[in-house]
Amino acid sequence: MAQPIHDLAQRAAGGRGQGAGEAGNLTDDPELRHTEGGIARAMFRVAVSGRREQEASFFTVAVWRDQAEPAAESLSKGSRVVVVGRLQQRSWTAGDGSARSVVEVVAEELGASLRWATATTTRTTRSQEQASTASARTS
Repeated sequence: MAQPIHDLAQRAAGGRGQGAGEAGNLTDDPELRHTEGGIARAMFRVAVSGRREQEASFFTVAVWRDQAEPAAESLSKGSRVVVVGRLQQRSWTAGDGSARSVVEVVAEELGASLRWATATTTRTTRSQEQASTASARTS
């Protein structure tokens, strides 16, 4: 028996916070950055729509560490993806003193949607990941 997507999302999120699972299209190319400590993070927005008469919802997705660089290399504007993760709220004070907050999906699992496409996967090895991270720190 198939599990509802929210159950799978909750399991993928390890029971932390609210699970989220969505399929949608990237609205722009992923942006890859590294923290001062060299940890990779890719960010992108996904448009999710239900039926044709429904308005699209837009979600900011953060992909960290070992999935960030492959996501940035493999995905581009218009790519259809399936994202499973957890919702995370961030708050900050803007330059004008106003309080701001955003809810993002922190991806635990990320993959290409095969609904209207085909995909070829290539398994990466730990040595490839470590070499990639090391080269990013030196550049």
